[in-house]
Amino acid sequence: MNGQQPIFILPEGTIRDIGKSAQKSNIAAAKAIGDTVRTTLGPKGMDKMLVDSIGDVVITNDGVTILDEMEIEHPAAKMMVEVAKTQEETVGDGTTTAVIFAAELLKKAEELLDQNIHPTVITRGYKTAKEKALEILVNKIAKDIDPKKDREMLKKIAITAMTGKSVERTSDHLAEIAVKAVEMIQDGETIDIDDIKLEKKQGGGIEDTELIKGVVIDKEVAHDGMSKKVTDAKIALIDSALEIKETETEAKINISSPEQLEAFLQQEERMIKDMVDKIVKSGANVVFCQKGIDDAALHYLAKNNILAVRRVKKSDMDALAKATGAKITTDLDDLSEDVLGYAETVTEEKISGEKMVFVRGCKSPKSVSILIRGGTEHVVDEVERAIKDAIGGIIAAIQDKKIVVGGGATEIELSKELRSFAQGQPGKEQFAMLAFADALEVVPRTLAENAGLDAIDMLVNLRAAHDQGKTSFGLDVYKGEVADMIELGVIEPLKIKTQAIKSGSEAAEMILRIDDVINAGKLSKGSGESGPGAGGGMPPY
Repeated sequence: MNGQQPIFILPEGTIRDIGKSAQKSNIAAAKAIGDTVRTTLGPKGMDKMLVDSIGDVVITNDGVTILDEMEIEHPAAKMMVEVAKTQEETVGDGTTTAVIFAAELLKKAEELLDQNIHPTVITRGYKTAKEKALEILVNKIAKDIDPKKDREMLKKIAITAMTGKSVERTSDHLAEIAVKAVEMIQDGETIDIDDIKLEKKQGGGIEDTELIKGVVIDKEVAHDGMSKKVTDAKIALIDSALEIKETETEAKINISSPEQLEAFLQQEERMIKDMVDKIVKSGANVVFCQKGIDDAALHYLAKNNILAVRRVKKSDMDALAKATGAKITTDLDDLSEDVLGYAETVTEEKISGEKMVFVRGCKSPKSVSILIRGGTEHVVDEVERAIKDAIGGIIAAIQDKKIVVGGGATEIELSKELRSFAQGQPGKEQFAMLAFADALEVVPRTLAENAGLDAIDMLVNLRAAHDQGKTSFGLDVYKGEVADMIELGVIEPLKIKTQAIKSGSEAAEMILRIDDVINAGKLSKGSGESGPGAGGGMPPY
């Protein structure tokens, strides 16, 4: 045989996609992810119902929740999910915008690939466009605010974040709660979102959601004989068990007479009474204990009119310390008036048939709780997501001190600026930059489509308004016309837009650079080489 023998470097059964076929497959998967969440964008966006294998249901229009709940197998699609997660972790809102922007960039890139423009040229053009877009956003489009003076602006940001979710009718009430919560926990320039504890309880309506100037603990008072309400509470936080400690090693106690047994039990009781006496001496009338409390200790605490809660979670103990000003004590000998915290009231209340302990009226709490209410479990979950988005937006605005307008106005203005910048650029990268500018318009176009409006007419009207210098004009989806977003109060923090552009374009660039997909099964991490017997493993797509 003169013909050369074919050489197999991969095991039998390995699936491999090369060149344009690989790119098309990846782009198709990314576009499918974009199409999944696209209909949820904006005030007129629809919700998705997600049902898992055991029948649990999630109803939401929150982009990251939808993608998180879906069991996505395609590797390129998973990269799109990462875009949403990054957006959620960094800002807390704008996840749908980031995903549909990344999908649109890949859709535009596919058109350029069909014109035989090399992927490297496209990614280079996208990178230049991204850097220019961020520069224009920060220096030209964004407006400065003073969060301390402009509280109303923060409230508008919160309402914008909640618009389109099922909580919209009570968004004014929830926005006020979100702004107050952030104001309370703000410590100079540092704001930790974890200092706002969200406690969910179904029952009542969304309007019954309340901000607690303190902490809600999902526990009940440890003894029936204790008062269920303490006013002018002096709070001790104890991180050790109010019980007789077990010995470290196995020990055997020989008791040969009833008198010895009696003495032993009296000794144990005396030790417990000593512990309680130390708490009483400190002046505390409320005790939160991270570990267990012996029944005898509970009895003595109740006799001394001290309210006690046992087995409190560490995160709740930390929240109580920040809210009440108490110091967590490990050794009861360290208990004194100096380490106690203060709250106006500590009460046990029954919410939807479950007892909870409320610590209210802390002096200057650095940790607060929001008790979320709603008619059903699904409503309560959606209210929680809406409040998280609102808080994320408020914190981003306070930290950056810059805002932009919503309703697609920012994207249209950015697209216009990028087009004029791209016209002066040499080489084929110009096509990629123009594609990037076009991709930005996916936001106003989707807002129009989801509202049942003619997307082309709306885009033409928006462009015309921006050409006349009306930079804050966006889409009023309720009236189906172009309007001033500042007047309508549709405001977003700058960080939502910058992060969406960064993560969206970086994901698109990464997917475009892939020209070979090997379904190898045993790729060893780090080396990037397939191990022996590689084959199967990664699901087909």
